[in-house]
Amino acid sequence: MTAATRTDRDVRTPVVLGAVVAAATLLVALRDPHEGGYPLCPVLALTGMPCAGCGGLRAAHDLATGDLAGAWAMNPLLTVAMPVAAVLWVVWLVRAATGRPARQVPVGVWVALVVVVVVFTVLRNIPALYGVLGPAV
Repeated sequence: MTAATRTDRDVRTPVVLGAVVAAATLLVALRDPHEGGYPLCPVLALTGMPCAGCGGLRAAHDLATGDLAGAWAMNPLLTVAMPVAAVLWVVWLVRAATGRPARQVPVGVWVALVVVVVVFTVLRNIPALYGVLGPAV
């Protein structure tokens, strides 16, 4: 297998993922989740409490349409995470295109991510913080 063939194959995954995310973002930008039409979060439906992802579609819509304040009101964690994920995707794409190997994500990063999500979920369900961290209704 030639280096060009290997690089072409390696770049396919980030390109396909990027296309899927771009199509999903376009759909959410064009079909406003603030107006309904999307399924209800199962955690919210079962418990009545918002999970870490609640408000994520509305935040994605607001980011895609340039409303940063609206996105922050829907889900501050995802408002920060989505641009970070986009930068990490570009890094992945560049590394794949230049033939550099993927880096292993240290276990500590995964643990920290889980801790942040759990803490955010707990904090956004404290009534005093709901106006700051809970999805705006």
